[in-house]
Amino acid sequence: MITKGIRGATTVDANTEKEIKQATLELFFEIIRKNKLTGKEIAYVIFTVTDDITAAYPAKYVREGFKWNDVAFMCLPELEIDNSLRMCIRVMVVINCLENFIPKFVYLKGTENLRK
Repeated sequence: MITKGIRGATTVDANTEKEIKQATLELFFEIIRKNKLTGKEIAYVIFTVTDDITAAYPAKYVREGFKWNDVAFMCLPELEIDNSLRMCIRVMVVINCLENFIPKFVYLKGTENLRK
């Protein structure tokens, strides 16, 4: 077994708990689906948010929604870079996997350019 990271990102239209919850769960469900994860292989999850997202912690919704109380979650501020994407939630899901596993990154709602 080795450790690999799965990246993803999305945006919200408003800085509200409802928007943050909906966008976070949509992103995480898509990461789980595309990578065929069960949750047992997840070592930890790191979220970052731009400074205009302050209404809620994205990790809370994944931990509660999936009932993953034994997975370590962390929320951090994203670097403030000139002309960067605003209202953005990014995630790094770190998993334990076989060496031949190829992570499938997920970029939603205008974040596709983050990988270019």
